Amino acid sequence: MTLKLLVLPGDGIGPEITAATLDVLKVADALLGLDLEFRELDIGLKSLAERGTTLPDTVLAEVPKADGVILGPVSHYEYPARDKGGINPSGELRTKFELFANVRPCRSREGLSILRKPMDLVIVRENTEGFYSDRNMFAGTGEFMPDPDMAFSIRKVTAKASSRVAKAAFEIARKRRKKVTAVHKANVVKLSDGLFLREVRKVAESYPDVTLEELIVDAAAAHLIRSPDKFDVIVTTNMFGDILSDEASELSGSLGLGGSINAGDDICVAQAQHGSAPDIAGKNVANPTSLILSAAMMLDWIGRRKDAPKLMRASAVIENAVEAVLSRPVMRTRDVGGSLDTDAFTTKVVEAIRAEATASTAA
Repeated sequence: MTLKLLVLPGDGIGPEITAATLDVLKVADALLGLDLEFRELDIGLKSLAERGTTLPDTVLAEVPKADGVILGPVSHYEYPARDKGGINPSGELRTKFELFANVRPCRSREGLSILRKPMDLVIVRENTEGFYSDRNMFAGTGEFMPDPDMAFSIRKVTAKASSRVAKAAFEIARKRRKKVTAVHKANVVKLSDGLFLREVRKVAESYPDVTLEELIVDAAAAHLIRSPDKFDVIVTTNMFGDILSDEASELSGSLGLGGSINAGDDICVAQAQHGSAPDIAGKNVANPTSLILSAAMMLDWIGRRKDAPKLMRASAVIENAVEAVLSRPVMRTRDVGGSLDTDAFTTKVVEAIRAEATASTAA
């Protein structure tokens, strides 16, 4: 059965790291018989210039038709106001298609991590509400200014969103070390984070084999540095999850090394953890690791839902190949101490995929 993937390269370094990711997927497809089909459409600044919007309706219409989506970084900070066509594709996809779980694994690597203890955790971040006021209202925005010297921003936390992201976290923990840490600030935002914790505790009752602990976000940020090995799966609200996952990725080596998916009940979007880095766009120096690993996570997500062992195997092959390349300093990109450009690094990953696929077939 053909697996249809929608590809949205985005802005800045997006087209470069997307091209690298497609090179990797096409080799895996050829070696492992995945039967992948790609459809590439423009979003972001290119689409704004050509069509007057950063996210055309024609693109949105294709998302539910695809088996998975690959989303390159976007420069939404540079976009005009929404009524002038400046829609944040990342936020819009998350809310429109209820991609409620942003799943971000963070694992330290020898020679890259600055941590004294090893890190191997997954942050599951609620993805559709919280402090992100641009996605909190049915109409309009959750930010407003009654006068030039006063600004308000509305935070939204719902039982539904809290419950479903908690369930996603517990499902992941059940397959790992069976521990979930709920990160919150209920000592200050008592009603909204109190509601979040209430729902997490309810979900925990259905997972008696998984331990639940609760930790204030300040302490969580500190423990990521001092004792990262205490964490297995972290579940938290939108902005806390965004900040903590960036911190964890940097501590484990680099923001450019972490995979990330935005997952709902039926749709998965692979998206690099980092931004569009317009200052290095077009220079062939960007590190494509994050998007490559995100695409591998997406294959695994689809494979588990479709009961497709080939896709899960492909995910493992790609991840193992990336880890093999990163384990050798001379084969890393410049941002993590190596000397390879984007194309050369991608070639090394492709070579490692060939070797990994051959070895796994022989085994």
